[in-house]
This record gives sequence, structure tokens and C-alpha cells, in this order.
Amino acid sequence: METGGESGRLRSYLAANVRRLRKARGWSQEVLGDAADLHRTQVGAIERAEKDVRISTVEKLGAAFDVAPQELFGSE
Repeated sequence: METGGESGRLRSYLAANVRRLRKARGWSQEVLGDAADLHRTQVGAIERAEKDVRISTVEKLGAAFDVAPQELFGSE
């Protein structure tokens, strides 16, 4: 799996934002997984930027957090 370049940077932004939003809500990975219809281990892998993520998964995460999916890729 490619870890550098634009793809790696986007995975890192997604990972950081998912973790930040989850913690800001006081949610465990399991609670987020339930809200987004994902397994908690998948949430953990996303937060560690270990895997490529499907667009449908980003949409589920956005819906769970009530944010536009593209906001999950912003760098703060």
C-alpha cells in the first residue's frame, strides 16, 4: 500500500479528523462504529491511517458526525 504522496496525506487527514471528532463527542470506537454501521476494528484502522477507505465509508462517517464528507479531509 502506498503510504506517501497525496493518497497518504489524505489518509492522514481523514485519520486525524475522525479521531478528533470522535473524541470531541466522547465516543468510543465502538460507538462510532455503531453510528456509522462499521466494525470498531475498521474505525481503529481508519484512525491509524492503515487502510484505504471507500467513498461510501467516508459518507457513513460524515453522516455519523453530521458533517459533510469532504470536511473529514480538511487539515486543521
